[in-house]
Amino acid sequence: MDNNENLTGEDALDKLKEMVDDAPVCHFISNPGHFPLNVRPMTTMQVDGDGSLWFLSDKNSDKNSDIQSDDRVQLLYAHKNASEYVSVAGKAEIVNDKEKLEELWTSFAKAYFPGGKDDPAISMIKVLPDGGYYWDTQQNKTIALIKMTASALTGKPTEPGVKGELKI
Repeated sequence: MDNNENLTGEDALDKLKEMVDDAPVCHFISNPGHFPLNVRPMTTMQVDGDGSLWFLSDKNSDKNSDIQSDDRVQLLYAHKNASEYVSVAGKAEIVNDKEKLEELWTSFAKAYFPGGKDDPAISMIKVLPDGGYYWDTQQNKTIALIKMTASALTGKPTEPGVKGELKI
């Protein structure tokens, strides 16, 4: 059985930053009232000091349109090598701020925005988390698989992981 350890404040923010640093690509879900869900991979550019997550986005994209209709989003992160997972729910807003764009810009962004930082299609999405949840096996994938196999063979339970709420 997993150990429950809810994280709040700085501890929750540290867990989120650690996950994004190790696995910055998430499944970004917008328009949650619509089925099937609108899901696409997105690279997180930054987790700022208040826990907001920042993304670059095309102004004319479906996700921007979704956010203008319904600002609720869900972000799903998976660090499969470490068997760690984080789910974040929050409110998203479209931001157009040259100073913030300068801060977030990387050379990789030019692949999506060939016009560079002055590309007329570029916008940013800021997600302010309402809450989240994490699962951490506290071991890498290979070790977890070995321990599960040993558990199945011996009938002894595996070592528990840690899971809990994130309240940033």
